[in-house]
Amino acid sequence: MGEFNEKKATCGTVCLKYLLFTYNCCFWLAGLAVMAVGIWTLALKSDYISLLASSTYLATAYILVVAGVVVMVTGVLGCCATFKERRNLLRLYFILLLLIFLLEIIAGVLAYVYYQQLNTELKENLKDTMTKQYHQPGQEGVTSAVDKLQQEFHCCGSNNSQDWRDSEWIRSGEAGGRVVPDSCCKTVVPGCGQRDHASNIYKVEGGCITKLETFIQEHLRVIGAVGIGIACVQVFGMVFTCCLYRSLKLEHY
Repeated sequence: MGEFNEKKATCGTVCLKYLLFTYNCCFWLAGLAVMAVGIWTLALKSDYISLLASSTYLATAYILVVAGVVVMVTGVLGCCATFKERRNLLRLYFILLLLIFLLEIIAGVLAYVYYQQLNTELKENLKDTMTKQYHQPGQEGVTSAVDKLQQEFHCCGSNNSQDWRDSEWIRSGEAGGRVVPDSCCKTVVPGCGQRDHASNIYKVEGGCITKLETFIQEHLRVIGAVGIGIACVQVFGMVFTCCLYRSLKLEHY
């Protein structure tokens, strides 16, 4: 009977080893995907970060990059721990899984919370950012972001083109007779912002606040879904690790 139990435990351990190894391969690929989403957000989708009063959007992207790197390292460690049957490595692997789990939950929660607050933040700050910082010394990032925002989303001003009447740049006389920035124009040529007729600028298309809000919310949904989704998958990894650790401990004794 004792021989049968030993063989049964050994067979169970082997199954758990290969199951955890398969999980780690998938987990490593998931880490690569998480890191890619974070880098994608920072590199290609961060043009408008300078227009946001809060750094939460940026923080969630950085958390994903860090979590992705740790996931990939943890995946390699998990494979080593599984095949070497080292309980101390399995303990470390479990701790890293728990750390990543918490990081990704934090990223998901931050994305969700900021998703809820975004409308209020943009309403309170976007107009002031555009009118007070556009074309001001040291605010080249804001100027570039505003120009790209208005051209990419075919909009003018925060709420509408009339917002530019409050612009410090327009009022200063440095605008060269422009009543709106050239980036408001449907066809951008130097000085086109001097004429604010609907045939020349994005006047009837509405302001940029709603379009920027939609754009950022879409990416927050991606960040939140990736963070929460991978965190849920990690629960299985922690369960497999605990089972293998217990199995090895029983065999040892």
